[in-house]
Amino acid sequence: MGRRYTGNGTAASGANKTCLNLISAATIRPALYDLVIGSVATPADAAVKWHVARTTAVGTEGSGFTPIALDPGDPASLADYAVAHSSEPTYTSNAVLLQISMNQRNTFRWVAAPGGEMVAPATASNGLGCKTVSVSTGTTAYEVVMFHEE
Repeated sequence: MGRRYTGNGTAASGANKTCLNLISAATIRPALYDLVIGSVATPADAAVKWHVARTTAVGTEGSGFTPIALDPGDPASLADYAVAHSSEPTYTSNAVLLQISMNQRNTFRWVAAPGGEMVAPATASNGLGCKTVSVSTGTTAYEVVMFHEE
């Protein structure tokens, strides 16, 4: 078993907004194995479609989130998380790994079956982004939590 880390991001999410982006490094292939999405806004009946997809450029992150080791004896993560983008990451065409349709009142959790983790390449600035694709009404606020292994 590799070293395991977590990171989270909160964002107001209209259509095509990245909430959290797991960014790889040239020396590792981070593997996403757990994902949680929930709304932090006043409950409403907005329908939202999400994609988890491969990214090839980070975009301009408003802030980052330093991954937290689940085992305090592990070294710092080589991967990083990007949050609050002022310009979106570049998503690989036709590389949607997971599509989620949900109501704002729900919380969604995806856990990889053993061996079914989503793996980012060992290429700097590449990674896995979690973004809204469409929102039925208004702007919603969501939080995404990712767990990855290196």
